[in-house]
Amino acid sequence: QLQFVESGGGLVQPGGSQRLSCAASGFALPNSGITWFRQAPGKGREAISCITADGTTHYKHDVEGRFTASRDNAKNTVYLQMNSLNPEDAANYFCAAAGACQVHFIGFLLPGRFVEYDYWGLGTQVTVYS
Repeated sequence: QLQFVESGGGLVQPGGSQRLSCAASGFALPNSGITWFRQAPGKGREAISCITADGTTHYKHDVEGRFTASRDNAKNTVYLQMNSLNPEDAANYFCAAAGACQVHFIGFLLPGRFVEYDYWGLGTQVTVYS
């Protein structure tokens, strides 16, 4: 099964930084938008960032200015640099592919709509503690 492999999560103190990776396992990075999602315990899955095939980025308002998405097509990997982390950022982080990037990040992605995205991985857990 073709899927992304997310990594880079772990424990971090408030105000700290973390860099997540999303690697295409056994296939080339799709020439499409790649979206980062996160899901905190007891909450829905929310999109927080998207990077287009040409590297244009879009962000949810509460991560803009703190998080930076990038992609290295030669390494088949997308990254999410997260700075100034706070406890509200603690979640399991996922990446998935869709044709175009969304530019408005509102609400949660309903489970019935997960199929609109491809190559879901198992996620990587980010824990922010003090």
